[in-house]
Amino acid sequence: MKAGMAIHMYAANVSMNDKCFYNSDGDFLIVPQTGDLKITTEFGRLKVSPHEICVIQRGIRFSVELDGPSRGYILEVYNRHFVLPDLGPIGANGLANPRDFEHPSAAYEDRDCEYLVVNKFGGQLFSARMAFSPFNVVAWHGNYVPYKYNLDKFCTMNSVSFDHPDPSIYCVLTCQTEEPGNAVADFVIFPPRWMVQEHTFRPPYFHRNCMSEYMGMIYGTYDAKKGGEDGFAPGGASLHSVDTPHGPDAATFLAASNAELKPHKFDGGLAFMFESTYLVKLTDYALHCDHNDQNYWKCWQQMPKLFNPKQA
Repeated sequence: MKAGMAIHMYAANVSMNDKCFYNSDGDFLIVPQTGDLKITTEFGRLKVSPHEICVIQRGIRFSVELDGPSRGYILEVYNRHFVLPDLGPIGANGLANPRDFEHPSAAYEDRDCEYLVVNKFGGQLFSARMAFSPFNVVAWHGNYVPYKYNLDKFCTMNSVSFDHPDPSIYCVLTCQTEEPGNAVADFVIFPPRWMVQEHTFRPPYFHRNCMSEYMGMIYGTYDAKKGGEDGFAPGGASLHSVDTPHGPDAATFLAASNAELKPHKFDGGLAFMFESTYLVKLTDYALHCDHNDQNYWKCWQQMPKLFNPKQA
């Protein structure tokens, strides 16, 4: 299992006491939505809160302590590792800057105790017991180390004239395949930002995509979908598979089509996207769980036809 990706959602309310986990299959990119994660690794400790992400690479043991109920998303990649995207014409600075990534604070444990080690290997879980804490590493040498990043530090780029840029302009981290430009997975956010484009439909366009698009919501609302309990809510998710048409719902379409195009700051939410060149297969749980939105398709049913060839 050294090619591909997987997407997981987690919910937890109990800490991993005297228990740790490591993944032999790939790297984890963890996106907390509710609740802090106090993560202990062989390299030290990280506290990861909503608005932050962390990456824990293949083979690194970690344990999580919770203060209360916690919920979030995990992107798992099987080939290569996450890196910063090439900035191209942006130049040296912009998007996620290297200086803002943080590594664990040094710490170790010297405890003799019964300890459970869980390993994910080939998509299955295995366990072993130890007589001491595995976090007894007091020194290490190298550059293979977990890290976290605060999404509020993302330096957003956008059009200051017209048109809607491709969402790659919001890419935080990418994991590339052997074929340049085709990602195992991109991690993209839609952060607070100024929108000033003229003569432009400002929300994301209606489109079909050669990539699989999985979206999640950390807080607030997404500028292309209605929020609230019957809308795209924090902690929720959507998947638009390869070549599936999608775009703003009818309410967003009408509002944006008639909006006065003054400079406007969108600061009402933080959505993200896991985008992959691979086809995403759904689990039985994802297909049949009782909190699926069976009426999602209806958000496009009241879309009016506004095109008038006599006015074109």
